[in-house]
Parts: sequence; structure tokens; C-alpha cells
Amino acid sequence: MSADGCFPLIHETGLGVDLHGEDPTKAARRAVQDAIRRVSFPGLAALLPDGDRANMRVEVTVAVPGADRVRADEVAAELPYGRVRVTAVEGGLRHPSGLGAGDLIACVALLAVGW
Repeated sequence: MSADGCFPLIHETGLGVDLHGEDPTKAARRAVQDAIRRVSFPGLAALLPDGDRANMRVEVTVAVPGADRVRADEVAAELPYGRVRVTAVEGGLRHPSGLGAGDLIACVALLAVGW
């Protein structure tokens, strides 16, 4: 159970990269997109209060260089259902892109889905 009382039923991870713009929000959005592409929860609604996906809680943690610049509302908008909370922490990877214009930054996302 998380600090705010969310009971996570499912965890999924994803990786997102911004190749040369050094935009931590873009990398975080791509990491969330990666995580949700691989997962299907066909019976989840039966476990949620009132069977309503609006009651689903999704806690997203993104680890990315420049975490203080992540626009959490844009990351949350990648998720189609539930009450979403996004927390950005410093992490991920920064590496020269080799293109001469900005570094490559990589983000790791963890989604905890429950109620």
C-alpha cells in the first residue's frame, strides 16, 4: 500500500527517450506510452469499487534527468482512465546524442495501478 492508501494490483514499467531535445516531459510521456502498450487488464473493472474505471488509481513515478522540469499534467494525460498522480524523480540517463545539438535523455517509468 502506498503512503496515500492506494492498493497497487499491477505494476508495469516503460522506457522513453528524447533523442536530441533534452525534454524530460517528452521522455516521460514516451516511457508511460511504452508501459501501457504492453499491458491489458480485461478483468480489472470487476475488482474496482463499483466496477468503474474512474475509481482506478494510477501512481506514476518517472526517473529522468531534469525531473524538476517534468510537466506532470502532460504525463498524466497519457493515461486514459482513473485518478492519476505523477511523481518525477531525478534519474534516468543523459548521454551525448552525437548529433551536436543536445543530449539524449532516457526516462524509466513505473506505473502502479490499483484502487
